[in-house]
Amino acid sequence: QVQLVESGGGLVQAGGSLRLSCAASGRAFNVYTMGWFRQAPGKEREFVGRISGSGGITAYADSVKGRATISRDNAKNTGYIEIDSLKPEDTAVYYCAARLLANFRTDPSTVNGYTYWGQGTQVTVSS
Repeated sequence: QVQLVESGGGLVQAGGSLRLSCAASGRAFNVYTMGWFRQAPGKEREFVGRISGSGGITAYADSVKGRATISRDNAKNTGYIEIDSLKPEDTAVYYCAARLLANFRTDPSTVNGYTYWGQGTQVTVSS
């Protein structure tokens, strides 16, 4: 079992920055990939980015590439995503998720690629 708790959401003006955290507990933190997703009202949950267990490999969706940085501190069992130059279209509930070895046959940029999810944190970007 993995428990994930996101924090750091809020209301931000367009052009600003936000850093979200994902605190994990349960299984050894450094053995699984952590993904970040978001879901806007009326839309499907979409991939934002991911980071490997060691933190050495990251990948980003085109929508945030160049604006987002995903990192993790395995000593603190915490993952992070920072998004700069925020746009109103970044408004969504942001989720972190854990990808276990059991998911290896699934696409890591899809919801099905992850087993455990946090409850989400709301990010609202005002224009």
